[in-house]
Amino acid sequence: MQLYPNRLQDALNKGLAACYLIFGDEPQQKLESLEAIRQQARQQGFDERTSLVADTSFNWNQLLEASQTLSLFANRQIIEVEMPSGKPGIEGAKVLTQLAEQQNPDVLLILHGPRIGKDVQNAKWFKHLDKHGAYIPCYPLEGKQLSGWITDRLRRAGLQATPDVTKLLSDYCEGNLLAARQEIDKLALLYPGGQLDQSKAEQALVDQSRFNVFQLVDVLLAGDAQKAVKMLYRLESEGIEPTIVLWALVREWQTLSNLQFARSQGQNLSGLWSKYKIWSNRQSLYQQALQRLDAKHLQQMQSKLASLDQALKQSALTRPYIELCHLCLLFIPMPLQGIPLEYT
Repeated sequence: MQLYPNRLQDALNKGLAACYLIFGDEPQQKLESLEAIRQQARQQGFDERTSLVADTSFNWNQLLEASQTLSLFANRQIIEVEMPSGKPGIEGAKVLTQLAEQQNPDVLLILHGPRIGKDVQNAKWFKHLDKHGAYIPCYPLEGKQLSGWITDRLRRAGLQATPDVTKLLSDYCEGNLLAARQEIDKLALLYPGGQLDQSKAEQALVDQSRFNVFQLVDVLLAGDAQKAVKMLYRLESEGIEPTIVLWALVREWQTLSNLQFARSQGQNLSGLWSKYKIWSNRQSLYQQALQRLDAKHLQQMQSKLASLDQALKQSALTRPYIELCHLCLLFIPMPLQGIPLEYT
């Protein structure tokens, strides 16, 4: 059963599942999900917690032993297994499948790790555990989902906020829910139980938005120039190496070039998604980009990408992010009237 973090508490109120699979790259949602499950479990007599890390040297027999052993002072136990790679390997898959088939009502199993793909979700061990438990994907929130999360947290903090405040928090803390929670806690201390307007919020808030190169790529494919510039500024301030950003741009340019060429040969895009591992939630982004970028434009981009790559290797640029900004805007060849795109 797939269960999103904002629905987890309602599900917990109805009872605990046998196991929980918490995977994703949004730390705040993962932390809150783990704590909510622990709290509910404690209320139901799970008074012992064992934490294991399934790294490359992990012996999966430790998990079997832990699941079969209780201390003298505990009635029920939680076993948490962090999986840094998101994959258990052959030995781990066998152990997890065995645990799924031999459920113990006195043992609550929680697996957590980074974002996983369809290959993991379709694995036998995952399906066996998911059948008796819940899969909780924790991904970065954007748009309406982020606004909803912030609105809910403001309400919990006893704050009555205008829509402008919600938007301001979204802009300041996008990609960084931990910072958003901290900012809301700060606002609750400064204005306890009060009405919060934009002027009050602006005095208290600090811009703590965080992004990664994969989010930047999606914004470029969607054609949002203003947001792309903001993301680049944040990536530079966080010390992200420009070569990493360039790598992401080159990869997307290559994918777009391949798709454009295949389409010029009469191939249908629907038959190319799986070949280039483009999942359904991103296909519309590529369709938008292909409507803007023809073969000639993509060919021109190739030389500019190559030139920047050479300049970075020779350390010939004092502000490489300025050049990266110019390259990013090549993904969006459209009129930009009225959009401030200064990169300082």
